[in-house]
Amino acid sequence: MSHPTDKPAILGGKPAVTLDARQANRWPIITAEDEAAVLEVLRDGELSLHPVTRALEEDYRRYFGVRHALAHCNGTAALLAAFFSLDLKPGDEVLVPSATFWASVVPMLWVGAVPVFCESETARMGLDPQDAACRITPRTRAMVVVHLWGMPSRMTELFDLARRRDLRIIEDASHAAGATWRGRKCGTLGDVSVISLQSAKLAPAGEGGMLLTDDDAIYERAVCLGDIVRILELPTPARRFAATSFGIKTRMAPLSAAVARVQLRHMDERNARRNANLAYLSAGLESLGFETFRPPPHVQRVYFEFMVRVDPARCPLPVDRLVAALRAEGCDVQAPRYPLLHQQPLFTEGHAAALLRAGIGDRAAPTYLANALPRTVAANGQLIRLPSFPSATRPLLDQYVEAFRKVCDHADEVAAAGGATTP
Repeated sequence: MSHPTDKPAILGGKPAVTLDARQANRWPIITAEDEAAVLEVLRDGELSLHPVTRALEEDYRRYFGVRHALAHCNGTAALLAAFFSLDLKPGDEVLVPSATFWASVVPMLWVGAVPVFCESETARMGLDPQDAACRITPRTRAMVVVHLWGMPSRMTELFDLARRRDLRIIEDASHAAGATWRGRKCGTLGDVSVISLQSAKLAPAGEGGMLLTDDDAIYERAVCLGDIVRILELPTPARRFAATSFGIKTRMAPLSAAVARVQLRHMDERNARRNANLAYLSAGLESLGFETFRPPPHVQRVYFEFMVRVDPARCPLPVDRLVAALRAEGCDVQAPRYPLLHQQPLFTEGHAAALLRAGIGDRAAPTYLANALPRTVAANGQLIRLPSFPSATRPLLDQYVEAFRKVCDHADEVAAAGGATTP
């Protein structure tokens, strides 16, 4: 390991990270087991309605201990089904975070529901219960809870708020497959919950999504949205929609389901390996003053991605300059991948309101301001994203800590030199 006083690479020194990180960050992990599962479906020749999709749903029902699991072509389709399944009416308001992927929010526009953006709390980066409570109106019907980056949200307060104000919970657990809150699996904490199986996720299928619920009525409406074959199996008058569904086809491809079954089988062991690597890295970075979002004792988090927060008192560098210096050291670091939703043109330029007007009228159309949610904006600007190191070695993680140490020890010199910002 280099001496901490070595000159940072951005000032002409040698990079701290010299080990090849490609294998350490290879994801998804595809083995002969995945290949055999796909070949089995291919050789069977049924690429639309193969029983592997039902088998995947059964795997998810057992793993999560829920009554219903319904596979979708992707997580976005599953979220649309979740909003549709709650029978939200045009003009119904839904409390949502801004710090999340767009699919946690945007699909509700197509059922006429109105997103109401709320601040995120800083300890776990989820929906702030106190701010959410202040934004409730007589039209508020539900909230979207996102376990951002794999950290379960403040569910005690959010459950209490939902109970007191009669709100339904749509749980987006796409980042948190395998995480638990007070012994309960994320993915079982909402009236309806969704897990994305996109290739970067913790149990990937390539593309896919799973809707989970214990509520028969929610399941029935989700089926009616977009699975014509499944509608025929419903034992209720909803079978009358089998000829058309509600006009959307959301069924999952069997080849994706085959991969998803294998990946779910190995998810817990791979999560454990990733968690161990990031616990080790967190200890090193915390010694330098970085916040690494360790969970409280009643929470078992997972790591879809690994974020750290800069303490300006310990490392007085603008985030873009810090990122540039760390990248010069050989670190794969960057800003968070999701831009804040309330600042996006879909909302700030009135396009979301235009989508809603047909159902709710001009007078009720919302106005979204880019300068809203100042606490979320400020907190998001202090984050940097590192790899999640699913297969890292300790020497590589040590080199990352050394890179951070070099830059922080020479922060004043790096700042004074100016120059490069985030690529």
